[in-house]
Amino acid sequence: MGNTCDILIFGTGSFAQRIACDLAATAATPTRLLIAGRNGLRLEWISTAARARAHMFSRPVEVAGRRIDLAAPEAAGELLAACRPAVILQAASFQSGSVISASGNAWTRLVAEGGLSATAVFQSVLSSRIARAVAQASPQSQFINCCFPDVANGIIAAMGLPIACGIGNIAILAHAFAGALEGAPQPKLKMLCHYQNLQAWRRPPHERRAPTPRVWLDDVEVANVFSRFCGVQLTPEPVIDISGASGVTLALAMAQQRAWRGHVPGPGGLPGGYPVVFEGGRLELDLPTGIDAHAAIAWNVGYEARSGLVVDAHGRAHYKGRLRDLLAAESPTLAAGFAAADLEQIWLAMCELRDRLLARAA
Repeated sequence: MGNTCDILIFGTGSFAQRIACDLAATAATPTRLLIAGRNGLRLEWISTAARARAHMFSRPVEVAGRRIDLAAPEAAGELLAACRPAVILQAASFQSGSVISASGNAWTRLVAEGGLSATAVFQSVLSSRIARAVAQASPQSQFINCCFPDVANGIIAAMGLPIACGIGNIAILAHAFAGALEGAPQPKLKMLCHYQNLQAWRRPPHERRAPTPRVWLDDVEVANVFSRFCGVQLTPEPVIDISGASGVTLALAMAQQRAWRGHVPGPGGLPGGYPVVFEGGRLELDLPTGIDAHAAIAWNVGYEARSGLVVDAHGRAHYKGRLRDLLAAESPTLAAGFAAADLEQIWLAMCELRDRLLARAA
């Protein structure tokens, strides 16, 4: 059975909308796009907007919408078996991205002080369910998890499930830095970047503090990243105008089996973000000269080891540093970590904790 769509987007939030609308405005070859989600009004709006943009920019993009409740156990598998997409972008989550800029309750305070890995379980559940459906119903599909991929992809991979990579995070700064370069020809930019590096660029230049990503221009590492890219400025809220858009060229290349180079978080379940190349149907690291995969992975793991969540070689997730201490004050059992295979049960326990903290003032 052949595929009936090239790219399938799960989700009807602002992130999914940005991907769909930018894809509709930029695809240069015939592309069949399917958007699937539970919110019917949002689904119709995103489909309408994507079709309008395809017409506006004279792009050969066909857009369809499918109402689906991902909470239903068989829903994703049935859809994948029917449409067999070349590429799947999973942008539906049990945790809104607005948590990074929200405040006023004990949950948002825990996330602000302990880090976004406090939300990793919520970001992983739907993606792991869809990854399982991919393995069973559409194993030829490239599966891209858009929900906190720096950390969630490691949980998914530890469950033995397929995962190509994520989008956003490292790609935000990679594109922002490259856009700030001048001269012709421009130097080739490669970088290592963990999601925790983004926080500095949400502040004004004079308030920025370490840690920074590692950046190479034509294989020469930049000595002072803050100074070299001081003109780059992010917003405090999710920067979907870059992050959502960053997945479009990759998804189109995967759908069309074209070579592509760029930056992604969580390739193959690795922690953090890396330069990669997609070629011959495979996504592989494309590191700068002078650093090997072991060192690059260790650099990224270091961030979560200081405060975050680390998945070990045996598939067990460990909370670390400040995040572990904060969780231990609320639930010593949850702070002790979990086996990736037990994700569904841990999610229920984390839901109880989050509900309790949301009801308590910061």
